[in-house]
Amino acid sequence: MKIQRLETYSNPFVGFVRVVTDDGAEGWGQLSNYHTDITATVFHRQIAPYALGRDASDIAALVELIPEREHKFPGSYLYRALTGLDTALWDLKGRLAGRSVCELLGGTPGPVRAYASSMRRDITPEAEADRLEALRDRFGFTAFKFRVGSECGHDRDEWPGRTEAIAPLVRRRLGDGVDLLADGNSCYSPQTAISVGRMLQDSGIRHFEEPCPYWELEWTKQVADALALDVTGGEQDCYMPIWRQMIAMRTVDVVQPDVCYMGGMVRTLEVARLAEAAGMPCTPHCANLSMVTLFTMHLLRAIGNAGPYVEFSIEGADYYPWQEGLFRNSPYAVVDGHVTVSDAPGWGVEIAPEWLASADRQVSSEPAAVA
Repeated sequence: MKIQRLETYSNPFVGFVRVVTDDGAEGWGQLSNYHTDITATVFHRQIAPYALGRDASDIAALVELIPEREHKFPGSYLYRALTGLDTALWDLKGRLAGRSVCELLGGTPGPVRAYASSMRRDITPEAEADRLEALRDRFGFTAFKFRVGSECGHDRDEWPGRTEAIAPLVRRRLGDGVDLLADGNSCYSPQTAISVGRMLQDSGIRHFEEPCPYWELEWTKQVADALALDVTGGEQDCYMPIWRQMIAMRTVDVVQPDVCYMGGMVRTLEVARLAEAAGMPCTPHCANLSMVTLFTMHLLRAIGNAGPYVEFSIEGADYYPWQEGLFRNSPYAVVDGHVTVSDAPGWGVEIAPEWLASADRQVSSEPAAVA
């Protein structure tokens, strides 16, 4: 079974990949989000030429081969494009086997606890507490994440006093029966991160994400060593030597690879297994409701060191208008604070034909498929 045709459907925010084999079987995956029109070009220039004509069933071999062939380009865009091939091939494999990707990975379909994840800093502490409380009451969420500091903020808050106000307020409004998480998005120097982390601890926050610039591993380790709560990170990292270093030196307490930034399931599983061997849990990053959250749900039902919940963005059309209309059958119904991995073959989702018709389509194919 050889890969005969690779198609991308993209806009600047999101893009999907369709793989078609020489016997007519197909699977669907996704490129990583944002600047996705660029990633689609990378896909056809640097991914497709090495995949066409090769065995569609040996996903790991392709995932290993392509970065070696493109070894002069080891950066983020290559892996963001590779994700499209990897995830489409997993869907193909699941469809042919009549099994979910979760099952192919050795897991079982079923519910995954979700944490309601806010992406916003342009919101007052009071307004944030209001909407988190409403989500708790409507959907039964028992875990929530909010933002502190400012993104890559050099120790600056989004506005003075916001961080000091939001942590105790959200705890008071939501009560002691929920788990609270905070995301620093590379804001702080070690000294300031430790100070903010101690304040978060006083409000019972259990997870402090990316407190320091993510590329400063030693800074983040200082913070992790100084605090009792879990310091987490890794969402931006796609290079395996960095992951091995991060895990070996225990830069963080919890690893957070992003399936789409990593290059797909094969490489994310490698990170999860390295972390498991080191006794570290894996709670991946998945900050929007394209397919990345679905990929992560399947992963968490299959790995031995899965963290206690999956990230679930609470932002709608006002914040992420490009998320609208992606799927014919949305996989993201929240019931009692959980989302569910179905037993449908592959990823168990269908891209909306109307969305595909509106996207920019590009095709790479074997010569026989063109004739």
